[in-house]
Amino acid sequence: MRREGSAGRGPPRERTHLVGVGLTGAVATRLLLIADTHLPKRAKVLPPQVWEAVEAADVVLHAGDWVEVDLLDELEERADRLIGVYGNNDHGVLRERLPEVARAEIDGVRFAMVHETGASRGREERCAAAYPDVDVLVFGHSHIPWDTTAETGLRLLNPGSPTDRRRQPHCTYMTATADAGELRDVELHRLPLR
Repeated sequence: MRREGSAGRGPPRERTHLVGVGLTGAVATRLLLIADTHLPKRAKVLPPQVWEAVEAADVVLHAGDWVEVDLLDELEERADRLIGVYGNNDHGVLRERLPEVARAEIDGVRFAMVHETGASRGREERCAAAYPDVDVLVFGHSHIPWDTTAETGLRLLNPGSPTDRRRQPHCTYMTATADAGELRDVELHRLPLR
């Protein structure tokens, strides 16, 4: 697996499943977006549905608040490619291995990821000014799913949390597809109450 935001450990594992074909006839890149996992404080493990999504994804993006390094290690082993940042509850080794802001181009889509973006009021304008050179900004912190587009065209995505719903009706994560410079098929997945 290839990672940005943490040190690599060995060659990528071979794909064992088929990936969707994009509009151009080339293989589209399947994405999994997660944040605010807070393991083991909010849950002992990630829900099975999230691990299934890890296995199906070409790239996993984690927008911080891992809390313990064990999940980072496990995702590095199981994901084909992992992009991660640290959050406000991440310290020590997590801050040594992960950046505050990660940037990557995935199948022609320019991504940035950061844990915190500030208050919801004015978020689109603030983030568009701070990230003028990206197409999609993935963030976390609030545990509140978010999907908006700034006037500049910047798409802002917060997948919520798969382990700590706080005041939300469900724990959540997102999937999407990057294909020939476009983000497609953005879907918020609601996990069953536990």
